[in-house]
Amino acid sequence: MKDSPEISKKDEQTSFIFLTVFLAPILAVMIVGGLGFSIWISQILMGPPGS
Repeated sequence: MKDSPEISKKDEQTSFIFLTVFLAPILAVMIVGGLGFSIWISQILMGPPGS
Protein backbone atom coordinates (compact mmCIF):
# COMPACT_ATOMS: atom_id res chain seq x y z
CA MET A 1 0.00 0.00 0.00
CA LYS A 2 2.60 2.48 -1.16
CA ASP A 3 1.37 5.88 -2.38
CA SER A 4 3.15 6.99 -5.48
CA PRO A 5 3.94 10.74 -5.60
CA GLU A 6 3.00 10.86 -9.29
CA ILE A 7 -0.51 9.55 -8.64
CA SER A 8 -1.17 12.01 -5.84
CA LYS A 9 0.24 14.89 -7.92
CA LYS A 10 -1.98 13.91 -10.85
CA ASP A 11 -4.99 13.74 -8.55
CA GLU A 12 -4.11 17.16 -7.18
CA GLN A 13 -3.83 18.66 -10.67
CA THR A 14 -7.13 17.09 -11.71
CA SER A 15 -8.85 18.48 -8.62
CA PHE A 16 -7.36 21.93 -9.22
CA ILE A 17 -8.50 21.99 -12.85
CA PHE A 18 -11.98 20.82 -11.88
CA LEU A 19 -12.28 23.51 -9.20
CA THR A 20 -10.97 26.38 -11.31
CA VAL A 21 -12.56 25.51 -14.66
CA PHE A 22 -15.92 24.10 -13.58
CA LEU A 23 -16.85 24.55 -9.95
CA ALA A 24 -15.80 28.17 -9.29
CA PRO A 25 -17.55 29.65 -12.37
CA ILE A 26 -20.70 27.60 -11.80
CA LEU A 27 -20.87 28.69 -8.15
CA ALA A 28 -20.25 32.33 -9.10
CA VAL A 29 -23.07 32.29 -11.66
CA MET A 30 -25.41 30.60 -9.19
CA ILE A 31 -24.66 33.10 -6.42
CA VAL A 32 -25.00 36.18 -8.63
CA GLY A 33 -28.09 34.76 -10.34
CA GLY A 34 -29.70 33.91 -7.00
CA LEU A 35 -29.05 37.40 -5.67
CA GLY A 36 -30.48 38.98 -8.83
CA PHE A 37 -33.51 36.71 -8.69
CA SER A 38 -34.18 37.55 -5.04
CA ILE A 39 -33.92 41.30 -5.76
CA TRP A 40 -36.23 40.92 -8.76
CA ILE A 41 -38.85 39.02 -6.71
CA SER A 42 -38.62 41.54 -3.85
CA GLN A 43 -39.21 44.39 -6.31
CA ILE A 44 -42.23 42.59 -7.75
CA LEU A 45 -43.70 42.20 -4.26
CA MET A 46 -42.71 45.54 -2.68
CA GLY A 47 -42.29 47.81 -5.69
CA PRO A 48 -39.18 49.54 -6.93
CA PRO A 49 -36.87 51.32 -4.47
CA GLY A 50 -37.97 54.83 -3.51
CA SER A 51 -41.64 54.42 -4.32
